[in-house]
Amino acid sequence: MDFANLASALNAGTILPEGIVIITLMTVLIVDLILGRTSARWIGYLAIAGLFSSIVALYFQWDNVNPISFSGGFNGDDLSIVFRGIVALSAIVTILMSIRYVEQSGTALAEFIAILLTATLGGMFLSGANELVMTFISLETLSISSYLLTGYTKRDTRSNEAALKYLLIGASSTAVFLYGVSLLYGLSGGQTEFSAIASGIATANFGQSLGLVISLVFAIAGIGFKISAAPFHQWTPDVYEGAPTPVIAFLSVGSKAAGFALAIRLLTTVFPLAVNEWRFVFIALAVLSMILGNVVALAQTSMKRMLAYSSIAQAGFVMIGLITGTQAGYSSMIFYMLVYLFMNLCGFTCVILFSLRTGTDQIAEYSGLYQKDALLTLGLSISLLSLGGIPPLAGFFGKIYIFWAGWQAGLYWLVLLGLVTSVVSIYYYIRVVKMMVVKEPQEMSDAVKNYPEVRWNLPGFRPLQVGLIVTLIATSIAGILSNPLFTLANNSVANTPFLQPGMVVKAQVSAVNSEQPEKL
Repeated sequence: MDFANLASALNAGTILPEGIVIITLMTVLIVDLILGRTSARWIGYLAIAGLFSSIVALYFQWDNVNPISFSGGFNGDDLSIVFRGIVALSAIVTILMSIRYVEQSGTALAEFIAILLTATLGGMFLSGANELVMTFISLETLSISSYLLTGYTKRDTRSNEAALKYLLIGASSTAVFLYGVSLLYGLSGGQTEFSAIASGIATANFGQSLGLVISLVFAIAGIGFKISAAPFHQWTPDVYEGAPTPVIAFLSVGSKAAGFALAIRLLTTVFPLAVNEWRFVFIALAVLSMILGNVVALAQTSMKRMLAYSSIAQAGFVMIGLITGTQAGYSSMIFYMLVYLFMNLCGFTCVILFSLRTGTDQIAEYSGLYQKDALLTLGLSISLLSLGGIPPLAGFFGKIYIFWAGWQAGLYWLVLLGLVTSVVSIYYYIRVVKMMVVKEPQEMSDAVKNYPEVRWNLPGFRPLQVGLIVTLIATSIAGILSNPLFTLANNSVANTPFLQPGMVVKAQVSAVNSEQPEKL
């Protein structure tokens, strides 16, 4: 192969956004090696600038006429662009909320940002992975970086415990997922590209074989762990409670978005002959996630554990869009992840601010907070009400879009269950808001009584203020001015070839026809 053909097959320009993240990562490490701790004041802004540049590069790749790169290993289509943008945006907000938190914990900021950028890189590659090897390497890059971030505050025993649990359960889920995709490799006759696997399985008449069902179940188990769907959620409450709060903020949005991107691409492309089977499994996961997440959250006394079970429930809502298998369903998933990015990170920013000022994350300690910190009370109230789906906030329109897509697809009872569990979720969200706002002065908690004076000019607090205000404004107006986000979600699905109804039907028909014996 000559150089021109090699360059054409690689099409390396497709991963320019990821290349910018890699350069940013290397720059952060080199600057820290040269300047040491003196670079801590501005190295976070350097990383944010690199991530913004990556998002700009994603913007200019929209509607790319040749999105396939690395001989089919990576697909830079519009669907991947949106999910890669969500991962990069979540990393930007995470860095804003991390600067003060990491410094106060007594650990190095540059190493934290370097590991976070590595996790971001893994999530972005996973969002566009179109081949088994690329998928596994991207998944492991994201996972291993997440384990390191979870245990980053080495002096905290809870962080160490959370990292160990996350590592053990994550390694098991990775082994299960790897076994499932290895079965796909064997059933397809040695193919690794997603579309080639589907063709190989159909040609070998393995469309309804036990091996395909086992590989499907094992692959879904790996995806379920990444999106923290019940019953693969065991790691979520302990990790959310013990890990550094900025880390779980990134895991709740960036890691989850990459997991859903993988789910859409893998299930739609590789399993056209098992579509009823994987939808049945995801219906079960969605039901379990919505019921368990919302019901168990009612009994939580820790804000971080409550948000953990809330994250499990939110995954159940998003899975409704995946189950529909329609363009409206996929668009509703993307729209919900976009608004979930802002409202969830807004909530975690408020939790970090409160814990930095009081040293606790117990829900009871938020009592009477509005008398001491109006901005934090407003931000946390808006984010929780949006997560609960209260109009006219962004979360309300996100849920309406998903439920409407499910209703159009005939998932009536699943939508009704989602509505009922949403009402349940409103109770534990409003309980926190009521505690902050309605309590009388004499019922103020000890933590709020000793609340320090609100000063934003302290080192590291200005980025937190910026992150809080930006996410608060976005959560407040994204619902009312949601048309640009609706358009973005719809166009990303409409411009992605493998999500077109005609393409899916054609793939299924050709696969079925290939199973029929040839007539003499």
